[in-house]
Amino acid sequence: MSSERPFRYPNSLELLSKINRLLKQNRKPEETFQQLVTIYSGQREFSLYAGIQITYDNQEYISEGFTVTEHCREAYFTSPAGKKGMLKLCLAQDEPAGEESAGKDQDYFLENFSNLLTRYLIRMDKDESASRLVSDKINQSGPSSLSNEFVQEFLNKYTYNRDIYHDLMPFKVREILLISSLYDAYAIEKEGRFSEHMLGQYGQLNLTSIPRITGASSFEYALEHLRKRHFDLIIYMVGVDKKTPIIVCEEIKRRYPYIPIFLLLNNNSDLPFFTEEVKKIDFVDKIFTWNGDASIFFSMIKLLEDKINVENDTEVGKVRVILVVEDSPDYYTRYLSFLYRVVMYQTKEIIEDVDTDELYKVLRMRARPKILLATNFEEATEILHKYKNYMLCLISDVKFDRNGVKDDNAGIELLKLAHKELKNLPTILQSADDTYADVAKQYNSLFLHKQSDTLYQDIRHFLTNYLGFGDFIFKDGQGNEIGRASNLKAFEKQLRTIPDESLVYHASRDHLSMWLMARGEIRAANILNPKKVTDFKSTRELREAILSMIREHRNEQEAGNIMPFSEDVEITERNIYTLAEGALGGKGRGLAFINALINKYDFENYLSDIRIRTPKTFIIGTAEFESFIKNNNLNPLIADETDYEKIRETFIQGKLSDELMQKLEHLIGKMNRPLAVRSSGLFEDSLMRPFAGIFETYLVPNNHPDRQLRLRQLCDAIKLVFASVFSNTARGYVKAIDYKIEEEKMAVVIQEVVGHQYDHMFYPHISGVAQSFNFYPFAHMKPEEGFALAAVGLGRYVVEGNHAYRFSPRYPGTRINSLKDQFHNSQTWFYAVNMDKKDLDLLEGELAGISKVDISVAEKYGTLNHCASVYDPDNNTIYPGLRRQGPRIIDFANILKHNYVELAKTLKLILELGKEAMGTAIEIEYAVDLNRDKEGKASFYLLQIKPLISSMRGCDVDMKSVKKKNIILFSEKGMGNGCIEDMYDLIYVDPEHFDKSKTPEMAQEIEEFNDEMTEAGKKYILIGPGRWGTRDRWIGIPVKW
Repeated sequence: MSSERPFRYPNSLELLSKINRLLKQNRKPEETFQQLVTIYSGQREFSLYAGIQITYDNQEYISEGFTVTEHCREAYFTSPAGKKGMLKLCLAQDEPAGEESAGKDQDYFLENFSNLLTRYLIRMDKDESASRLVSDKINQSGPSSLSNEFVQEFLNKYTYNRDIYHDLMPFKVREILLISSLYDAYAIEKEGRFSEHMLGQYGQLNLTSIPRITGASSFEYALEHLRKRHFDLIIYMVGVDKKTPIIVCEEIKRRYPYIPIFLLLNNNSDLPFFTEEVKKIDFVDKIFTWNGDASIFFSMIKLLEDKINVENDTEVGKVRVILVVEDSPDYYTRYLSFLYRVVMYQTKEIIEDVDTDELYKVLRMRARPKILLATNFEEATEILHKYKNYMLCLISDVKFDRNGVKDDNAGIELLKLAHKELKNLPTILQSADDTYADVAKQYNSLFLHKQSDTLYQDIRHFLTNYLGFGDFIFKDGQGNEIGRASNLKAFEKQLRTIPDESLVYHASRDHLSMWLMARGEIRAANILNPKKVTDFKSTRELREAILSMIREHRNEQEAGNIMPFSEDVEITERNIYTLAEGALGGKGRGLAFINALINKYDFENYLSDIRIRTPKTFIIGTAEFESFIKNNNLNPLIADETDYEKIRETFIQGKLSDELMQKLEHLIGKMNRPLAVRSSGLFEDSLMRPFAGIFETYLVPNNHPDRQLRLRQLCDAIKLVFASVFSNTARGYVKAIDYKIEEEKMAVVIQEVVGHQYDHMFYPHISGVAQSFNFYPFAHMKPEEGFALAAVGLGRYVVEGNHAYRFSPRYPGTRINSLKDQFHNSQTWFYAVNMDKKDLDLLEGELAGISKVDISVAEKYGTLNHCASVYDPDNNTIYPGLRRQGPRIIDFANILKHNYVELAKTLKLILELGKEAMGTAIEIEYAVDLNRDKEGKASFYLLQIKPLISSMRGCDVDMKSVKKKNIILFSEKGMGNGCIEDMYDLIYVDPEHFDKSKTPEMAQEIEEFNDEMTEAGKKYILIGPGRWGTRDRWIGIPVKW
């Protein structure tokens, strides 16, 4: 392709890529079509065309400057509703009418454009139909606008950074046609090493879209492949025969003008011939030379992708541009291989330093600098002007064409222009002539010798030290190093202390934003880049502004993430830390979601005196459970042993992995509060078959003076959580729901216990459970408004079903029970971590580390002041607070009625948000610390979120149509209803013979009945007094589900 001609066909692909992105936004047709002609108007490279016209549904949309010429072509499209449309594309008047390649380009562009429009209209029609159908089905009450606002803002904030990376590099080379003779292919393949290098480079760099390469050994085979499939790039490997490649490329370009064709010369001696030949023709786009390094294929692919994607990536992600100016295929082949290798690997190294998930790392690779190649002065200046605000550096030869003639000073003139328009732009002048080294110095440019043996190391050094790929080196005004930073935290720390002179030196030269951009910190760089030193009144104001911007960005970036735990990691509540690989389990997933929700949205706009938080949380992934079973040879025990106590004893003797032990030892050294070690099975809290309450939780005081003993207690708790997968309760439940025990894998959650220490007791002011759906609404309450339970002390008290205070978050002042019932059913004791139990034996069970404490002890510690009221039986009245004498009632009146803190409002908000975000009714566990922080706020801790599943489908019952003789049980007062089919058996407790002192024996009898019914494959209804499955034998029958 002649250097004077526009690089037309990749621009066609670029414009089609823009069109496709716009159509995927699924906006209304009238808005979409207007935007389509607008983006066409802004595409200057298409000077070949006189404009475009879109007609649809009797409306016309015309690009700026559209002119009907003698050379117009049309394409038609139709919507599913029968609305017709037309595209018209006209060649400019001065374009020769007989130029076949221009016509081919026209046809290709129109065909693809009309196909994209057809797919868009089909998609819009389906979406509109589906929306109408769904709207009819959805409950018209729908979610609250506040809830929608929260969820949408959360999603926007959580995905914003990633959306930028998703939008980068929309064009990918996916299909390559490689044309070569068998001998030429063998020369490069070298017994299979080409594929190894080519594909291996993608794997090493974590790049996911690996192109498929299709080979063709003749013109006929090439045409056959081209007829069957679209190709993004054609590479012709040239061997001994020089004439055939020219003939074949010309014919292929005539038939497929939109596909770029690159020549790869196997013999450098042929370079002069093809270089001169390409100047006369327009059907070869670039020439490369084979130098024995298969990475040139990778560079060829990336060069084409960068050429097509650069406009999008600079607009969307402010991605930087490296401009290489070189007219010799031999040299630019070497430079591109070097540059791409250095840029890709340096970017990968930087990203690997960031604690984030693997997908995010892959996405961030897209933000690497784009490399553009210019072979003459005009191309170079056009790129320099177009991407002036995004230039990262300029690497230029000295001698190349200017105005179609070789100019010995073209590189010098380009250097002058670059320094005039971009004073601080890093530049390299490269030549085989050493005399130009002095010229480079005049323009503060680095000089590289083209034939240097250390060329690769020199380029790497330049990128690392001048373009921000390495450590940031802070310098004083004389250029002496005074400090360095390898990551964002160290960067922020240095900025606080460096002298004013150094700060101004770097800020005035855009070094700060350049370093951030090179590390893929697009948002932070974009915050800093527009700011100039002259925008600030003083250096102090400049420093504070920069630190504030970076701190805001870092806090936003680092909050709400799942991060791998390491020895030097800073532990905060803002993230969750993984201690071992594998799945997080149900509870772990819920906690990760909670953490992201809390840290990606600012709740302060809605809650003035309470802060929503999560405790410090660590998760051991399921891989540790699997390796623990395998490495300790526990499979035979699991299969054969039925005595759960023997299983527990054996598990506690097992060894955890060395890697986990090291991490736990570091963790123990950093944590000095009690720890809750909780199960997080794969199926636990799942949407279909939740295992909630089946596995075990252990609390350890974590206060023994011997650090190794504390570590052992933590490890014992982890092992016993592993063992609880094989408890009788778990096995029975798994069997009942027709799962297999080996399908369950256990992750473990380690959480800091919420609360404070009072003498030897540790507990929170309030713990509780709340649900977004209330199966038993009272008075004017509605089921969808939910309910909550609250109690003093650890949440185990509530989960066990003890006497907790029940209320509606929407109507917190409404009493559900009479005053006498409230008095009789009030909380009289609570759970607390017993800090005196330093020598803990966890084989005693889940209660080993905690104690039951009388409620009067909490009053002595002053933790009941806002949680209790005084009951006056003579006047049948309750007085909030503890200033009077008399019996105490735990009713949280100061909080729920008199709004000491906004607990009810907080619960209402969290339940609404959780329901909308999870797409189903939810249950949460929470704790409240009433002690105020520096800003005067109490703390609301979200401990768990899980789906609230009801497999019953609701049904309307017409009691008038029901015959009394068919009723088994009848009540004048009932709450909740549902329909369950295929139920034929009933087991009930005879109320005349019921003795509540023998409920454990009843549970054993019911277990035998259950085994009998399970073996027979029968479902049954179980009816009895009190609460089924309670742990308190006096308020119900303690069956194990």
